[in-house]
Amino acid sequence: MIGVALALALTGTTGNAQTPALNQAFAAGQIGERYDGYLGVVGPVSTTVRSQVATINIRRRSLYNQLAGQRRVAPQEVGITAGCQLLRNTGPGEMYLLAEGGWRRRVPGQAVQLPEYCR
Repeated sequence: MIGVALALALTGTTGNAQTPALNQAFAAGQIGERYDGYLGVVGPVSTTVRSQVATINIRRRSLYNQLAGQRRVAPQEVGITAGCQLLRNTGPGEMYLLAEGGWRRRVPGQAVQLPEYCR
């Protein structure tokens, strides 16, 4: 049930649903999705992009807290569930971060190698 609610709610909070600056930063590998359901900054970015990433993460944190309260689970659990969905949707050439660390770039034609807990 958390998965369905997150899928609907995250539609408006993902970087790709935002501004041209964020889309460019995704394409350039400067920002990416993290395993914990938040956007991360991979490399140097403008203050505008950094601010937009922070705003998206604030919205996501609020959403995760709200859903966690409704489901009586930890917000981190909701964030990791969201992270699995966001990692699945990482586009070719985009960056992503798994729990074991180290940013990776999704290879075109290959799926993101999801952690066991996402399956």
